[in-house]
Amino acid sequence: MPNSSPDSSVLGDQIRALGDRVLANVHGRIELISIELQEEKFRLIETFVWISTAVFVAMLAITFASITLVYAFEEGARLVVLGSLTVLYVAAFIVTVIAFRRYLARQPRPFADTLEEIEKDRACIPGGN
Repeated sequence: MPNSSPDSSVLGDQIRALGDRVLANVHGRIELISIELQEEKFRLIETFVWISTAVFVAMLAITFASITLVYAFEEGARLVVLGSLTVLYVAAFIVTVIAFRRYLARQPRPFADTLEEIEKDRACIPGGN
């Protein structure tokens, strides 16, 4: 006579099916995390390239415009022109920093889709929070 009853066989099948569903769910979430991590990496690289390009071009433009402007004035007015340019550049820097902070605040939260899916999973579990 075998030790296992039909009920224990059914219970074993249910446990295996539950384990398979849990592992499939974990696999899906890990896959989603890896996709989001790759997207974040590409977004970070893209942001760095844009910032670097903008800074380089802006520095070239500012340098040559400043040199041209300073030499366009006579000897006595050059100090006033340099002071005015300094104030202008500081103001432009402050505006740029504020705009960049607003840009960063508008970016989506990292792994937002994964967190949303995990919350949906938790809502499906009876007695879950």
